[in-house]
Amino acid sequence: MYPGNADTACDQYHKYKEDVQLMAKMGLDAYRFSISWSRLIPDGRGTVNPKGLQYYNNLINELISQGIQAHVTLVHWDLPQALEDEYEGWISRRIVKDFTAYADVCFREFGDRVKYWTTVNEGNVFAIGGYDVGFLPPQRCSPSSAQSLIYNCSGGNSSSEPYLVAHHMLLAHASASNLYRKKYQDRQHGFIGFNILTFGFFPLTNSSEDISAAKRAQDFYLGWYLSPFTFGEYPDTMKKNVGSRLPLFSKSESNLVKSSIDYLGINYYFSFYVKDSPDSLQINDRDYTADVGVELQPVFGNSTSTDEFPIVPWALHGLLDSLRNTYGNIPIYIHENGQQTHRNSSLEDWSRVKSMHDYIGSIPDTLRNGVNVRGYFVWSFLDVFELLGGYESSYGLHYIDLNDPTFRRQPKLSAVWYSNFLNGRTMDPMITMEIQKKNPSVVLSTAVSNNPLLQKVQFKATSSS
Repeated sequence: MYPGNADTACDQYHKYKEDVQLMAKMGLDAYRFSISWSRLIPDGRGTVNPKGLQYYNNLINELISQGIQAHVTLVHWDLPQALEDEYEGWISRRIVKDFTAYADVCFREFGDRVKYWTTVNEGNVFAIGGYDVGFLPPQRCSPSSAQSLIYNCSGGNSSSEPYLVAHHMLLAHASASNLYRKKYQDRQHGFIGFNILTFGFFPLTNSSEDISAAKRAQDFYLGWYLSPFTFGEYPDTMKKNVGSRLPLFSKSESNLVKSSIDYLGINYYFSFYVKDSPDSLQINDRDYTADVGVELQPVFGNSTSTDEFPIVPWALHGLLDSLRNTYGNIPIYIHENGQQTHRNSSLEDWSRVKSMHDYIGSIPDTLRNGVNVRGYFVWSFLDVFELLGGYESSYGLHYIDLNDPTFRRQPKLSAVWYSNFLNGRTMDPMITMEIQKKNPSVVLSTAVSNNPLLQKVQFKATSSS
């Protein structure tokens, strides 16, 4: 029986030293984790929690002692409840000041050791899931919407709030980025970025309508953030379809947001074929989803399990090429890529090995095409509490026995494969399986793959913390 909440989850809070040792043995050279605003500054502003500060210092110091670089995300969808109660959090422009002050604390306390700062994780999904559809915290959507009946929304307006939230995230990011560059970057020599969940969008047919619809989907889901970062403005398609519900940047705000990222973090799991759906644009009281005016159909690979994501490296290639061609050759870190399985699956997680093998094996082609990929993170290092799947869904390279009071970590086949790859031994999944069968406790060193193109890319793991 799994616990019903995430109060303990994988318990990295107490087991961080053991986990960092596992990372070092695997050969990881970096680890991405999130700082919880609520843990560090429980009231959202003001007094810093000394235990929270000590924990993150301990984790970062342990990573550094093992030669592992810390990549830190400042917001992974959680928010101090006091700010939600006071002014409804990201709906209010007041969040910009409070977020900047929180970021300032993090830069000041940890920036001497942290060189990579991602302000927000999956900003696009947070705005849609939390304020249009309502399946993510704070579960807001229009009371009259079908989503409200499903997710029992706490209130909200799906027609306007997603756009407000995204606008305030962009302004908060730009404010924190400006602070970092003026106050810290010269002496800390770090970089600041933003993360979105990405999809490849491909027209369902060769019709001009579907081709335009695929471009529109990219504008709404990705250009929503990347156009302001690149050009200082929202995409023209969004201005046309959303109209007065889309907030405007002042000239000074546009200049602040534009070029405020040193790198882009992308999470990638699946892609879509896009079909034009103009009827939704005739609805008077439209929400974000209706504004896009498309139907999305998943791009399927060879997976036969409903628990697993299709493995389609060509779709990731198409996405990366499109990002470069549309927004310039921004340095990109693939912050999340992984395979979902059911938690009760065998430790021989063959589908995860195949996913990693195919996606990582395709990166040299991406680099040859000139895409500026700097790093790759597997989601996730451990089986964690997934916000949507709880303990039923598994992404981890290591299994956590929740019924064991010590929360024992057990490496899966994917952990062995990844370490073999990092240490330049083999990328052949069948050989990896034989190695594990013959020697499950194989000792792992710290080299990188022998492929000269892959040596340009850092390979890592990520999880919430």
